[in-house]
Amino acid sequence: MATKKKHYTEEEILKSKTSALKADGEWKYRKRNYRQALNSFSAAIELTPKEKKCFVSRSKCYIQLGQFRNALIDAEASLVEDPFFPEGVYQKAEALYYIGEFEFALVFYRRGLKLRHQMEGWRVGIHKAEEAIIGSVGSRSFIKPEVMGDLSYLEEEIGRKQPIAVVQNLTKKDRSPVAMKNERTTRQLLGGFYQHKGFLEKLLKDEDLIKGVTKNGERVDDLIKNCITSLNHCADFWSQEKPISPKEISRQPKPPKPSLTTRKAQYLLKSFDEITRSLATGNPKCSLRKTEDIIKTVQGLTDKECLIKDELMCFLHSCMGLAFFDLGDLDRAMEHHEDDLNLARQCNIPDAISRALANIGSIYAETKQFEKAIEFWIERIPYVHEGLENTWMLHEIGCCYLELNYPEKARDYALCSIAAAEEMFEDMWQLRASVLAGQCELILGNFESSVSLFEKALSLAELENDGTARKAIQKALKEANEQLQNQQQSSQNEKNEEEKEEQEEDASEQSESLKE
Repeated sequence: MATKKKHYTEEEILKSKTSALKADGEWKYRKRNYRQALNSFSAAIELTPKEKKCFVSRSKCYIQLGQFRNALIDAEASLVEDPFFPEGVYQKAEALYYIGEFEFALVFYRRGLKLRHQMEGWRVGIHKAEEAIIGSVGSRSFIKPEVMGDLSYLEEEIGRKQPIAVVQNLTKKDRSPVAMKNERTTRQLLGGFYQHKGFLEKLLKDEDLIKGVTKNGERVDDLIKNCITSLNHCADFWSQEKPISPKEISRQPKPPKPSLTTRKAQYLLKSFDEITRSLATGNPKCSLRKTEDIIKTVQGLTDKECLIKDELMCFLHSCMGLAFFDLGDLDRAMEHHEDDLNLARQCNIPDAISRALANIGSIYAETKQFEKAIEFWIERIPYVHEGLENTWMLHEIGCCYLELNYPEKARDYALCSIAAAEEMFEDMWQLRASVLAGQCELILGNFESSVSLFEKALSLAELENDGTARKAIQKALKEANEQLQNQQQSSQNEKNEEEKEEQEEDASEQSESLKE
């Protein structure tokens, strides 16, 4: 009997074609064929114009191709029907960042963190946006906001007496708005946002409104004050000149602000900005040349001219150490990081001590002197007060212990790293620390615990959409499961042998009893 051929509806055919185009686009994107991937996603959007994930994927392609305005348009298109779509919010933040609208990018990174705090990308985005803002101010390239609707959206929500919760963490709750000394300066710095600030200040006078509470239990009064404080912080931020370039947290040297009122201070600030930017953009030779020149200038300053001369020298030694490290000259790098550490200890500068200990430990780890690396990193732990830094430190110490074949100590530090990462909602570091702990348990023969840790790591890899990590973890998980099954089988065989011996003994005793 012939089987009936299934007839697909037009909607099912359309859905199938769209899925195929999306899969093709994702494959090409992973292969870095961004233009071809863009064509696939465009074709999928033509078939299904409301497919928000396709807009996000095409936006990513535009970013890779340097078409940042198009990336922003697509990111906004993904948010038309669902303004709280996390992937769309993140992509909009990314597009704004690459366009150079760092303040607005920061708003959306923070909004996304509230929507889905498990994603590590939000905190990375917040960090790089904040650093970019400060760096822009330091180089006198002020970024003035334009009215883009973010606070007007808040106004609409407040009008309904249910303000959105995503603005809650823009500033600390326990701080109240502080009036700016110069209102004219504030107006110039805030631009279009100055009107929003006035609107929010008027809302504070509405006693009935500020007594309200949102569905999430947040007080309207607190939310409005937080928004005003955020705007005041922006104005303060843009009025300062303190250059800090984007650099990974674990090795970032933060330049102190020279206490000079002369042109020398302006020259030093500009030079510090150039040094850190050269390091961040992978140009250590340029950073090295500039740092060598600036060291001579700083050494020529008197203690009366500059009260923080020692702190400046610590910073410059750190920059030279990082530059030599990037150039592969680890001996010269070590010399400067040791100079940084010795001077920092002599002058009791905790931040510089912490930075130098981290960098010296990294050089020892790079040269496979793991015991030395552990020694310096453990010494650094009391100086670490930031959660992500603590997570990284514990993980690196665990890795060193594993290299030295001390799996128990490595596991203990890995578990501490997991706990620290969980407190920070850092999925990527939970993943890394879970893999490390799983490896240690596998070596120690604790196969059940190893399987549990690898399963946790696998779920985090899937959440992060990290295909490479997922494959590696699946392989390790397979090995751990095989070892567990062998262990269980061996245990069962031993149990069967014991039962058999007991039965034989019982049978022998019964036989002897019958003979008697």
